[in-house]
Amino acid sequence: MKFNWIAIVCCLCFVSCTQRDFLKESGQLETFAEMVKSGVKPLALSPPLPTEEMDLFIAEAEKIAGQYEIELFREADLIETDLFSDSLVVGKEVLILYKGNGLRSYQALKTEIEEAKSAGSYSGDQKIAFSRRFGRLLGYPVERINALLAENSDFRDLQDFGIKGLETHWFYKDLNAARDFYTKKLGLKIQSDSDSLVVLGIAGDAKLVLRDLSKSTYSSTTPKSVALAFLTEDLQGWYDHLLAKNVPIKYSLKVKPGGPHDGFVAVDPEGYLLEFETFFQHPENEILIPELSQLPAEPTALDVNLSLQGSITWLYYKDMLPAQLFVEENVGLTLSADQGWAKIYRLSTNSYLGLVDGLRGMNAFSDQKLVELKLDLARPEEWGTYLKTKSSDSTQVAGFFRDPGFYRYTY
Repeated sequence: MKFNWIAIVCCLCFVSCTQRDFLKESGQLETFAEMVKSGVKPLALSPPLPTEEMDLFIAEAEKIAGQYEIELFREADLIETDLFSDSLVVGKEVLILYKGNGLRSYQALKTEIEEAKSAGSYSGDQKIAFSRRFGRLLGYPVERINALLAENSDFRDLQDFGIKGLETHWFYKDLNAARDFYTKKLGLKIQSDSDSLVVLGIAGDAKLVLRDLSKSTYSSTTPKSVALAFLTEDLQGWYDHLLAKNVPIKYSLKVKPGGPHDGFVAVDPEGYLLEFETFFQHPENEILIPELSQLPAEPTALDVNLSLQGSITWLYYKDMLPAQLFVEENVGLTLSADQGWAKIYRLSTNSYLGLVDGLRGMNAFSDQKLVELKLDLARPEEWGTYLKTKSSDSTQVAGFFRDPGFYRYTY
């Protein structure tokens, strides 16, 4: 008896393929289908499969889509971005899960990418921008998009170089008077001191640096456009202490039961605003409160029992969206509290950045400002080298860079 081995092998392959259960793919698809239905993701992608396997899987996929009341689109040529390695999808198909206008958004993006490729401009910053758009369509948070870009391109955010702390630099006509104010009335401890610069510890890695205005390029008429919030659990104690020390109070202590925070605002000898603030459990603080709960209250050098946990450096902007995108996409920060017209981002353990709408905050936006920010980086030389490769960005200069609000950062 003769056997047709080719026929037997083909039969076995057919049986093997038709018996493929796709349990893993079905589970993933069902998870994404639920996210799309609930609006968490505008669209989602199935695991990539060779065409012959997608032919077998499509019936199960359509069943899942029907259960979750969403749509499927079979895509044999997924757009090329820096979110994923090309090797993952070359020669394979994916299913796009969507509802509403999700597919139209994807197709419009694909058309723009094809036009950019035809024009020979689909590279560098433009490719990164298109990749971010695709990431947003997939419902990825910025930190996930940044991580994927770092895996598949030369993109890096500032967090990749290790942000260890923040120094907020303020400039004074009378440096001695400023030193006395912060050490004697606020009890901040001197970490280093010279005739032109005083470094003061607030708490942990948060520092305030007082600098001699006469030894800078700034003018005393330059708007400050900055405020500093001291985070504390001793709000009433601080208020009573500063009143007793005759420190000018711009906004008195406000206590709002059930509110997100209480605080008051004092003024230093040359007009910089100092906010003392306590945050409470509240919908807008659901990320911030667990962060603050891990920060010990560090005693000051005062002879009264007053402590600090960290600081928020408040910066003021004419346009909030570019500022938010900058700190999220380029610096790599994540939002800790959203106050509507003010956003709080954690920069390091004890240091926060606060972005404020300059039309609504205590200060107004100004192109020039009497403040600089210095970042303590684990690898500053590598960050400087990286900036030099981004010479197309006019805000990035060797030794420092500026954000969309023209705040100057050194490192």
